[in-house]
Amino acid sequence: MAKVVCKCGIKREPGYLYFLDKKGNVARVKMKRPGMKGSFKQQVVYKSGIKRKEGCLYYIDKKGDVCEAKMARGGRKRKKKAKKKKVKKKAVKRKVKKKVVKKKVKKKAVKKKVKKKAKKKKVAKKKKR
Repeated sequence: MAKVVCKCGIKREPGYLYFLDKKGNVARVKMKRPGMKGSFKQQVVYKSGIKRKEGCLYYIDKKGDVCEAKMARGGRKRKKKAKKKKVKKKAVKRKVKKKVVKKKVKKKAVKKKVKKKAKKKKVAKKKKR
């Protein structure tokens, strides 16, 4: 998978990040911790002058050597999904609420209706006796 590009034999110290800089040299920088202010300058640990290849990842392994690995691009190939047919939504007609208008009934007409009902009740009572 990965192959050793340069045997450096770097001994790592805790609290430092080791990497390959732009010039191809092995460098380190102090790791930032919560509460620490400012930034730190990088120090060149080993001058190797490695020329980088496109599509490769460079790192320092456990032994302190510079290794090169091919970068994984895109991950696993996925199955193509069948395209779903687009369903057009039908326009929904909204029901319009009709305002109920109460008609004002004249008091006289109401009184007449009440009187007629009362008369019918009286007549019905008399017939039962």
